[in-house]
Amino acid sequence: MTEAGSVPITTDSAHRHGFGVDVGGSGIKGGIVDLVTGELVGDRYKIETPQPATPDAIAGVVAQIVQHFGWTGSIGVTLPAVVTGGVARSAANIDESWIDTDARALFAKAIGNDNITVLNDADAAGVAEDRFGGGKDKTGVVVLLTFGTGIGSAVLHNGVLLPNTELGHLEVDGKEAEHRAASSVKESEDLSYKEWAKEVSKVLATFEALLWPDLFIAGGGISRKSEKWIPHLTNRTPVVAATLLNTAGIVGAALAADTASDTAIDR
Repeated sequence: MTEAGSVPITTDSAHRHGFGVDVGGSGIKGGIVDLVTGELVGDRYKIETPQPATPDAIAGVVAQIVQHFGWTGSIGVTLPAVVTGGVARSAANIDESWIDTDARALFAKAIGNDNITVLNDADAAGVAEDRFGGGKDKTGVVVLLTFGTGIGSAVLHNGVLLPNTELGHLEVDGKEAEHRAASSVKESEDLSYKEWAKEVSKVLATFEALLWPDLFIAGGGISRKSEKWIPHLTNRTPVVAATLLNTAGIVGAALAADTASDTAIDR
């Protein structure tokens, strides 16, 4: 079995395809990815996340999605969880029984394929956006932040991922960052975009002091309305909206699996 590593992702040959599955709290979606362009090859396939979202139930759905495409090569799977060594160490919007589950072994058994890479969902989105989306052709430190119920994060340096950063849990002026500036806070407190952008700016300024990034990429559903709030931000680092949206997790998972597979072959 392979594992997401910390090596740059390269896709320099023509017509290379990969496969990714993005596990979310409401839906599980997968598809074949053109690793050169970052586009899906055909349509994605989506199945509602089973409730309760236990390991065995989700593994069964992931296997269905793989079987739908008849895919037999390397497979990347995202989880809304911290993942180390293929093992889920936390659980967000999935059943708590995921904690300490060997997700890589579970998916390998369910699918009948040992060439499985499992990674955090925000990390997958960050990998995809850095390679093909808002961070394309950018160098230095790129930080993706997904604004939703919480704040997911991915940190990359010249295409190399630092996994499981969980920046949304950092304290900013007495509150966790995501309790201050997740998009759910905007809704629950009925903030205007300008008011919410002030809170986001505080969070970004804290991240800047720690990481000195060259670019922030703003993801999550609220990124679709980026023109309403990004211009109000007052932090130092440039902020751009994510561009891959619903395909980012699938694309990033496929890229990570392809890289892990190549690394295993090289060894």
